Amino acid sequence: MDQQSVLLALLDAGIYQCQAAVGENGTLLLGLLTMGLVGSMSHCVGMCAPFVLSQVTARLEAQPASRMREWHRLTGAALVPYHLGRAATYVGLAVAASSVAQWLLDGHGLRWLSATLLGVAALFMLALALPALKRLLGGRGDGEGWWSRGIGRAARPLFASPTGWRGFALGVSLGFIPCGLLYGAIAAAASAADPLTAALGMLAFWAGTVPSLFGVGLLGHAAGRQWRGPLLRYAPLLLMVNAGTLGYMAWRAVI
Repeated sequence: MDQQSVLLALLDAGIYQCQAAVGENGTLLLGLLTMGLVGSMSHCVGMCAPFVLSQVTARLEAQPASRMREWHRLTGAALVPYHLGRAATYVGLAVAASSVAQWLLDGHGLRWLSATLLGVAALFMLALALPALKRLLGGRGDGEGWWSRGIGRAARPLFASPTGWRGFALGVSLGFIPCGLLYGAIAAAASAADPLTAALGMLAFWAGTVPSLFGVGLLGHAAGRQWRGPLLRYAPLLLMVNAGTLGYMAWRAVI
């Protein structure tokens, strides 16, 4: 068998595995996509908008006014390296958590572990939907504390020219900033106790967060606040529905 045939066989096997993972965990993947879409519009727009706008501003300032075109504005708002960096961090964290869950399930028979992780994810969704519950759990706001400040100091030089590898590194580093929405997504993805499913799940979650952040980069923070306001009235309901779905999946995991 030649090298091309081997590569095609590996590609086919990879596609088959992905299809199987999607077929067996479609509800979980759809829930993570919804979590990313709803959570990013109600939560990430406020938390991550400064990071996005700082990069967009730096990119546009580096482009001479005489050569500025609509294409530059669109590509500047897209922040492709930054978003790919975020995806790498999200997938890496979820795969690591899922690998630990898989080891515990296989080696110790902890059948309740998946249900617990789904329950934790549901609790994070409820905390985002209900501010009173967030305060009860001790939440003071995402992104606070020595850990976030340390990440901010390390990432600050990358904001000067957030393109190419610098933009990717910025996305990787900022992906480690504490975020309740991200923690919930990781817990839900890890509940499958399968690294491939966890990776696909976090890619679905990440894909859900991209449109709102692209909109902020393209339209600006003021415009983002205008369309974010009406959504905030319905976001808690959608988050509670998502929490209910995750809770049902947790219950199904133990019966």
